[in-house]
Amino acid sequence: MTSTPEISLIIVTWNGREYLGACLSAVAAQQDVACETIVVDNGSGDGSVDFVRERFPWVRVVALAENRGFAGGNNAGAREARGRYVAFLNNDTVADARWLRALRNGLDEEAGFALATSRIVYMHDPAVIDSAGDGVLRWGGAFKRYHGAPAARADQSEEVFGVCGAACLMPRAVFEELGGFDEDFFASHEDVDLSYRARLRGYRCRYVADALVRHHGSATMGKVSGFAVFHGQRNLEWMYFKNAPASVLARTLPGHMIYNAAAAVHCARLGLFGTFVRAKMAALAGARQIARKRAAVQRTRRVHASAIWARLERRWLSTKLREKQFDASLAEGGP
Repeated sequence: MTSTPEISLIIVTWNGREYLGACLSAVAAQQDVACETIVVDNGSGDGSVDFVRERFPWVRVVALAENRGFAGGNNAGAREARGRYVAFLNNDTVADARWLRALRNGLDEEAGFALATSRIVYMHDPAVIDSAGDGVLRWGGAFKRYHGAPAARADQSEEVFGVCGAACLMPRAVFEELGGFDEDFFASHEDVDLSYRARLRGYRCRYVADALVRHHGSATMGKVSGFAVFHGQRNLEWMYFKNAPASVLARTLPGHMIYNAAAAVHCARLGLFGTFVRAKMAALAGARQIARKRAAVQRTRRVHASAIWARLERRWLSTKLREKQFDASLAEGGP
């Protein structure tokens, strides 16, 4: 949208042409911000590339030959970015006209706030929160803050553990320092992993209540699907073992096993126990690589483990039950 952008906005799409018109129209309406828009197509077969080039000629298109997932697609877009800041936005969203400027105003690098995340509500019911930033449980899982709660409950900006990758922003220099998203994750938990690595280096994250985005939610992964369960259950292990400081691992590993047992029961009830087992076996198969990554991550840690411990949520069971019950109601066509 401008030759000298302050912000590079990256949107990854895979067979999401039906959402792109509304998403990019909302991007074009952003106020008080110098922004370039980069759409990364993950090898779609639905004509998304031609659609964007014809309808939105001001958008820079990066057409990949294959599907590199959320992580790989966003990294490819970031390599093309020219702005001081990079913003990431899901293709199945419609952002408020003041969204990007609100996110930018949420950063305060002098105070350590180098990441900003949005108030994401549902497209079908904007009175309900999809995400108000990400949290991490002491026992190793992750969750979306206020997921399924009334939007009014998340009307105050505050510090949170990390960003929801569906709508967030950070300095490009910080993203590059962190090495971008971990492409081995492909999809699911890559935003939590990035946020955890940022935390370990002393960066903070602010939830910006005025940065409003409407979201269809799970348009690509499915609300409760084998794809989502496999990547979620595999990647949470990689996120946990890669990032948790040694003392945090020692304190939480027994609880992590209980957490996994509860997840196994939940997946069995969904008829996805086999998928759960495959996910854990895949996580184990990647253990050597995760160990190498862990060594690199912990070597660059700048904060004491106690600073991480203080940001972890202890109420794992009630938090995940609320989240899963709401997701089940969505899958059944409920509220």
